[in-house]
Amino acid sequence: MTLKHSETFLSRCINDTLAGLRDGLSRFSGTSRSAVLFCIDEQGPLLICDPQNLLAGYEPKLHDIYIENSTWRSAISQKYDGTLYSQIDPVDDLHLDGLISYGGRSGSVYYQIWFTEHHPDMCSIEPTMCWLEHAVLRFSHDIANESTLYTGISGSFLREYGSHAVHDYLTDRANLSLGPDSSIQISPLLESILGISKTPEEGAVPFGEIVFVEPRLLHQLHFIARFHGDQQPLLNNHKHIRKLLLAVEQSNHKLVSDGSRIMGICDSQLPEFCFVADFQGKTGFLLINDEQVCSFEDGSFRSTTHRAKLFEVEEILLDYDLDTTLRNGLYQIASYLVHNAESSGFGCTLVLDLEHQYQQISGQYLEKPIDLQHTEHLELACGLSRTDGALHIMADQRLHAFACLLDGISISTEDRARGARYNSALRFSAKRQDSIVIVVSADKPVSVIYRGEEIGKRAIINPYESCTLFPDSLLEWLNKHNTHQDNQ
Repeated sequence: MTLKHSETFLSRCINDTLAGLRDGLSRFSGTSRSAVLFCIDEQGPLLICDPQNLLAGYEPKLHDIYIENSTWRSAISQKYDGTLYSQIDPVDDLHLDGLISYGGRSGSVYYQIWFTEHHPDMCSIEPTMCWLEHAVLRFSHDIANESTLYTGISGSFLREYGSHAVHDYLTDRANLSLGPDSSIQISPLLESILGISKTPEEGAVPFGEIVFVEPRLLHQLHFIARFHGDQQPLLNNHKHIRKLLLAVEQSNHKLVSDGSRIMGICDSQLPEFCFVADFQGKTGFLLINDEQVCSFEDGSFRSTTHRAKLFEVEEILLDYDLDTTLRNGLYQIASYLVHNAESSGFGCTLVLDLEHQYQQISGQYLEKPIDLQHTEHLELACGLSRTDGALHIMADQRLHAFACLLDGISISTEDRARGARYNSALRFSAKRQDSIVIVVSADKPVSVIYRGEEIGKRAIINPYESCTLFPDSLLEWLNKHNTHQDNQ
């Protein structure tokens, strides 16, 4: 650490930036944590600030990379020059499973790398990567300005960076594919997508697709109808565009825009590069060609796919002595039923009963269990899942009952912020230890409950929790964590 940077100044820079990064990413991806490793100058110590223990469990990998090996420090770097704060040289990714990271070197910060969680339900990690890249730039800028010019605004920038992260990624991809002379303006395009998504038509939410095409690629489309030049509605006329979406609703046709106007209607054939806004009611997706970038909902962009991955179910099933085909079949059945409920917007409960002997659950029993390996039977189960109560599915992949009532005694893990469906599932699973209960809420959260606890539940982060002291050196941090683990 150079003498010109006091511990108080560095601590404030780091804490403001980490807090803004954490809060912004939590809005974009759900509850998220953030952490940073940094070294101000070539001879200084490598420091760490990890206020929510995001990096706990990665101690051996960090020790190997930074303590046992000095390659990270011997890399060619810029000489210290605060005027070169914006010239960022990327550093190697650490490839830590379950984390997204981005780091760089600049004239003002010798080494820095920022981390956040890789949530399993993300459309793409690329906007988040842009977010972390901006954190690198903001910290480099703050250190270059020194304490006398520090404003603390970096945290605010990162807190509100959602649309900018999507914008930066789309711009990068457009420049890569079309060159820097592309005429599509990304910011107005994103504003219009959000504006149209919030515009009802006779009370109905929007469905349909708009494809945004660089003018020089329009010849690659097959126009079904093309509007006269002086009759092409402007993209910022959200009410008009919303009405036009009715023309392509529930079809493979798409509205065509050059980024400023709606030019007509085309078929499903896409050009070599385009942006697509897919409106699906209350939610929608932004794509580059057929590659999902993010979703949008309630006037904001989100990273979520709005489809549960159910990896927790997969992990629990691995603990049971089941044939691989049977295990995969149960997982596929659960996924199909959950995704149907998510897409249709209703709540339901599934019980995957792995008990060796069948025990009835109070509900509507079937004279002959239905084999859910058959598509028509699975569709029937989708319909039955709409009824009040749970579906009872045994390890034989058969539906034994529906409209089942789940009961049990009160347990400590209940959550009064959740409804009766969720808490009754907690009680039931505490009593029936070999049952996996999957609860789908009407507003789309999906909970996997096993033995009285929700599995994979994201931790609640205290917004006031922060790294109040000067960041630790990485070696001290590793020693403290290793001592804590040994004591346990």
